[in-house]
Amino acid sequence: MEMIRNFELSKEYLDSVRYAIEQGDSAFILETMEGVNEADIALLLEELDTEEAQYVIRALDSETSAGVIKEIDSDVRGRFLRNFEPTEVAPFIDEMDSDDAVDLLNELDVKRREEVIANLTDSEQAAYIHDLMRYEDDCAGGLMAKEFIKANQNWTVVQCIEEIRRQAENVEKIYSIYVVSDDDVLLGRVSLKRIILSSSHTKIADIYEPELISVPTYMDEEEVADIMQKYNLEAVPVVNVHGKLVGRITIDDIIDVITEQAEQDMQIMAGISADVEETDGVWDLTKARIPWLIIGIVGGLIGAKFIGLFEGDIMVIPALAFFIPLITATGGNVGIQSSSIIVQSLANKSVLDDSYAKRFAKVLFVALLNGLVLGLIVFFTVVFLYGDSAEIGLVVSIALFSVVLLASFMGTITPLILDKFGVNPALASGPFITTANDLIGIAVYFLIATLLLNI
Repeated sequence: MEMIRNFELSKEYLDSVRYAIEQGDSAFILETMEGVNEADIALLLEELDTEEAQYVIRALDSETSAGVIKEIDSDVRGRFLRNFEPTEVAPFIDEMDSDDAVDLLNELDVKRREEVIANLTDSEQAAYIHDLMRYEDDCAGGLMAKEFIKANQNWTVVQCIEEIRRQAENVEKIYSIYVVSDDDVLLGRVSLKRIILSSSHTKIADIYEPELISVPTYMDEEEVADIMQKYNLEAVPVVNVHGKLVGRITIDDIIDVITEQAEQDMQIMAGISADVEETDGVWDLTKARIPWLIIGIVGGLIGAKFIGLFEGDIMVIPALAFFIPLITATGGNVGIQSSSIIVQSLANKSVLDDSYAKRFAKVLFVALLNGLVLGLIVFFTVVFLYGDSAEIGLVVSIALFSVVLLASFMGTITPLILDKFGVNPALASGPFITTANDLIGIAVYFLIATLLLNI
């Protein structure tokens, strides 16, 4: 087994690599990067300019280069590979798993993609790629790899072991041996342990486990991720509409899906309407941010109009204006907390475990407790700061208590409604709910002030 060396990207080593590249010393590159994890080498390439990174990739063997290229951020990988000829990219594709190869090819323009495929030397890999490119990126077919090990139910253990040895050359990790019929219909799985412990002439049909979770090629990637998370699967087989085994999805592909979805939700919650990266252009970043900023401005202008309606009250008791930021900030924070918990529950599907009535009851009790604690703190603080202004303290504390209840309700109900209508519930945790709670908070605050202070 090849040992993975500990690697630390230091300025001294980076300078040494640059000097070796300048001197054309590929031996130094090979010697110092032998046994280094491919992800660490990809990290090194990010610190080099394009020509220097090209030199490193060309100095390494095809298998290592393929692994390094796979680890490069997908947002820059396509642009980086444009600097290589199709005849140079093809060997990298030959060394990759079919799903990774298709992901990389989809980052190239159509002409270059076809040129790369035409230069592949592995005909089986080329067939796998053509098959996988038929599927959309966001479904099980687009996630799956064609490299897996299967065994016919009529084989003996000896025949199965021979087939494992033959197929294992192309399969990096063996999670299960999938058992199929003569028509390639998926029947179940058999573990390596069961194969090793069985006698050589035992038939696979007698030892395989028929209970097996599989997914169809058309299943959405998020549903696949939910299934693998729920059942703690390291790999899941993929079948077509006829039940035939056509591929498998491994946990590393699902981690990518979960990470991407989490990043999208975080951006939406932060008020960014598109999937952008820090390296994207100024115009793309602006387009992604400006819609929700405009919504925030509109909400602020409406809030200012709301406050203007109570201008007379503020003129009578100017101290009322002091606590407007407190009311709006608390309402926004409570709403975001409540909606974030619901969004997380929806993502984990745990919201289905409890009835809506039970969930709302829990939200109500939490809001009552929080509102009571916050209201008491504010009441005594206002009385202390303003001496004998107990009435103002009562107004602010009751308004704060009411806003906490309403914001908790809004933060709970909004993501559930959005999810019901097929809209990403993460929208409820962004500027949308913050703006809504600001307006509700201002209205409630001045309504209570008007009723209690008789102004």
